[in-house]
Amino acid sequence: MSLAPSRSLFFLAFLAGVLTLGASFYLEFGASLRPCFLCQMQRVFLAAFTLINLVAALHNPKRSVLCLYGLASMGFALLGAMTAVRQVLLQNAAPDQAADCWPSLHFMIENLSLWQALQLTVKGTVDCVEINWTLFDLSLPEWSLLFFVGMLILGALQFSRLLWSQRLRPARH
Repeated sequence: MSLAPSRSLFFLAFLAGVLTLGASFYLEFGASLRPCFLCQMQRVFLAAFTLINLVAALHNPKRSVLCLYGLASMGFALLGAMTAVRQVLLQNAAPDQAADCWPSLHFMIENLSLWQALQLTVKGTVDCVEINWTLFDLSLPEWSLLFFVGMLILGALQFSRLLWSQRLRPARH
């Protein structure tokens, strides 16, 4: 079985990531929606996911390296999904459970340890709770979660193809 379909799937995931990144930058700069810390973390995971898929599509790797690219891609998609789930949970929590407003991430990194700043960021802020844009009654974190879950499914499909092609290959003597 040729590895070309795997490269095509990596390229498809890359295109999906580029379109999603483009949409997030449009919403920030075109529609003037300010992203919260969790949104920025999701964007970082999305950028890493997109970059890994681009490199995998261009590299034309052997099967073992192809699996490593797939694992890295799925790892960043899983991290993005986890941060999206956290934000969806914050948005669906009672308003009195929202965290206090924290200053900018830059301020937190300068005045707190990196670990403390990361912990406070993951806990969420009032900015993370606000729903200021929806499409088909889904908020941005919910759309982000759908994207990352879709990419995880695509990665699982690719792994299953690799495993089945390995099992169907005749043994060499």
